[in-house]
Amino acid sequence: MDPVTAATSLHRALEAGIAGSELRRHFTPDAVTVEHPNLIKPLGARTTLDEMLAASEKGAGLLSSQRYDVHSALVAGDTAILRLTWTGVLRNGDELTAHIAQFVQTRDGLISSIETFDCYRPC
Repeated sequence: MDPVTAATSLHRALEAGIAGSELRRHFTPDAVTVEHPNLIKPLGARTTLDEMLAASEKGAGLLSSQRYDVHSALVAGDTAILRLTWTGVLRNGDELTAHIAQFVQTRDGLISSIETFDCYRPC
């Protein structure tokens, strides 16, 4: 699977409400995510796969839906470079929007790391 397909496959799974261990099939066992400082995580974060999967369950409990709109995608070797907009609708109906630059590194068709720069619109 090419890097863009691997990244967008994960996005489609999240949009479908898949969370927790069901997402593991998208990742290598040693996968990590690096989030640079943003409105939700002011100090940024580096998380392991198990931490990512747990966070996806928590997020699924907070959101009634989410959508990833990819505006452009480039491939550099085993890395997908994506410019996208994420929209999440909270259970109370409020909407969160982030403009994102995302770097998704793959190995053997699976995601081995995600580095993301999220710019949230003010609530």
